[in-house]
Amino acid sequence: MTLTEQTIDSLKLNITKQIYVRAAIEKTFAAVLEQMGPYNEKPDGVPMPMKLEAWPGGRWYRDLGGDDGHFWGHVQAIKRPELLEISGPLFASYPLVSNVQYRLKAADGGTLISFRHTALGSIDEQHREGVDMGWTSMLSLIRERAEEAKENRNGQ
Repeated sequence: MTLTEQTIDSLKLNITKQIYVRAAIEKTFAAVLEQMGPYNEKPDGVPMPMKLEAWPGGRWYRDLGGDDGHFWGHVQAIKRPELLEISGPLFASYPLVSNVQYRLKAADGGTLISFRHTALGSIDEQHREGVDMGWTSMLSLIRERAEEAKENRNGQ
């Protein structure tokens, strides 16, 4: 598809998800930071450790060592334990701007995560097809990590 054939809708991406986690909001937020950082992995289980500087303006990037890597975004907003928001190109090595939000809320003895990824740009079709699966996997791993932390604390 050439640029002249692209429509506004073909330049947009909007993914929203909600997931309930059976762990306290603080444990769940810690799991978000860990999973987006050093414990990050691809949906097929291949490790892809990232660095997440968890402060306003902090970087989120893949450190390949030797000053090599891939910049994914900046922390646009962080409000522990309720919000993590990142803006940047994420996985794209082409013109694309993304905004990713994790909003956490204590609910029914656990935590409800409301997730949103919006993007604007020339989105590669392969990326468009895989991004939903990637975020679904990430949220599932966050839930497992937070619930595992709860079990370990309770001695189970």
